[in-house]
Amino acid sequence: MHRRSLIGSAAAAALLPEASRAQSFPSKQLRLLVGFAAGGGGDIVARILAQELTKSAGLSVLVDNKPGAGGNLATREMLRSPTDGHTVLLANVGMLAVNPYAMKDVGYDPHTDIVAVCLAVDFSNVLVVHPSVPAKTLAEYLALAKRPEGMDYGTSGVGSAGHLAGELLKSRSGVRLNHVPFRGGGPAMNDLVGGHVPSLIASAPTATGFMRDGRIRALAVTGAKRSPFDPDIPTIAEQSFPGYTATNWYAIVVSSKVPPEIVATLNSIFTKALNAPEVRAAYGQQGMETLASTAAEATAHIARETNIWKKVIADAGIRLD
Repeated sequence: MHRRSLIGSAAAAALLPEASRAQSFPSKQLRLLVGFAAGGGGDIVARILAQELTKSAGLSVLVDNKPGAGGNLATREMLRSPTDGHTVLLANVGMLAVNPYAMKDVGYDPHTDIVAVCLAVDFSNVLVVHPSVPAKTLAEYLALAKRPEGMDYGTSGVGSAGHLAGELLKSRSGVRLNHVPFRGGGPAMNDLVGGHVPSLIASAPTATGFMRDGRIRALAVTGAKRSPFDPDIPTIAEQSFPGYTATNWYAIVVSSKVPPEIVATLNSIFTKALNAPEVRAAYGQQGMETLASTAAEATAHIARETNIWKKVIADAGIRLD
């Protein structure tokens, strides 16, 4: 009996560090890494979320922009950071489901190095042009791209959802679309508004304000259905490309070395913030759908998207290096 009691006490003691670790987390500032520059879609998603975490949970949150290499720099930074759960990454479809299969060496394996905390948001990108571009429809835009020099289009970076959407349109239409990568959606939009690049495949949050001000013109959205933020903009699919769809989504992820109980706590913290009415409304005004989910649902979603884009990348021979 005495021996069983000792065994039971030892087992209980072994569990205490995990329980204590989860109860005391977070114990310092959360660092929310964003793989793109300030002003772009990912940055907007992060700052709305950080504001809610500060307001409702009393957490100190640093939004840390690490632009470059289609988000890969931020991913590698996250994996180099302490694995105590205080460094999390806002990762998009490109960073998790595209770059590892379209680039030679991204410096990480999304299957073994990263675990999902939860999904955050989903939204279509929008093809927009500077007012100097005469195209009023997608067909007119593609007709201009048939010129020998083709048509330049900017995106938030190599491997971004906008880049992939452009490559998919290029492969489906057969016209010459020249990718111009920027270090985030904000810098890309600045160059479009300034007339330095004729067109852009931008996130809805990046483009919405400029569209409403009339400083840029929208031709098409990349999702399977029209966006509720501006239902007058037709989809690419309904403009002679049936079945075309390329949306952007963001998920909260951490290093796979973060203890599971901390991942569970992070899920609770982030999904509570994502489900706040103010956050849902703020994202809705930016043309985003909130996707607060369990870790398992996020993992399954990422796996489905990976299978879809791996095939597109292979079939179209897309290389992002």
